[in-house]
Amino acid sequence: MPAPLKIALIVLVVLSGAFDLRTRKIPNWLTASGILAGLGLQCWTGGIHGLAVPMLGMGLAILVYLPLYLLRGMGAGDVKLMAAVGTVCGPSIWFHVFLATALLGGLVALILAAAKSRLRTTLLNLAGIVSALLRGVAPSTRDPELDFRNPRALRLPHGAVIASGSVACLLLGALS
Repeated sequence: MPAPLKIALIVLVVLSGAFDLRTRKIPNWLTASGILAGLGLQCWTGGIHGLAVPMLGMGLAILVYLPLYLLRGMGAGDVKLMAAVGTVCGPSIWFHVFLATALLGGLVALILAAAKSRLRTTLLNLAGIVSALLRGVAPSTRDPELDFRNPRALRLPHGAVIASGSVACLLLGALS
């Protein structure tokens, strides 16, 4: 991954993570800027033929994250941030970021649930989510607490987790 793309990725995810931690929102201007920067930098480094790479990365991110939003498991800002990350990284590198984010997100969620003395409830909710999905039902229809918009829901600042996953991939050399 060329240096300008790495720099764009770090700026995008660090700012997004900071906004998410502070306000629990990721601004549209930031995700739109990330998408435009990804498109521009990918074309600059790969020529006009390089346009397929950011589009595939963005498409893969939307394909994976949009269902989570539609099931009310996360906010639209998280989906747009991952689309921007996919645009900057392309599909293969985005997948590494996704895996790191998923692993870190699971770990942070367990720590958060334990710290709030809700580990048992969280694990029961996880079983309920799996059960509802296997029946083809949105989990939030079974239990309103599983809707991320519910004030009682245990919410994770996913933008900060995406930032951590992206930086971890960079530090571990997955974005070489």
